Amino acid sequence: MTSLSIILGVPGYWQIILIVLVVLLLFGGKKIPELMKGIGRGTREFKKGLNTDEEDDEGGKDVAKKD
Repeated sequence: MTSLSIILGVPGYWQIILIVLVVLLLFGGKKIPELMKGIGRGTREFKKGLNTDEEDDEGGKDVAKKD
């Protein structure tokens, strides 16, 4: 299993812990919630944009069928 994770590039437990510690050192404890909130807003806006784009496509199909 270890060789498979090395080939696939899957981080292990120690790598994840190291990444979390580096993020804490770089941004500090107070900045991380703000970053996560921004990521959440961005994800929500992205999903909303995808939904409105799909609705626009469906609306265009209805118009084409009527003609």
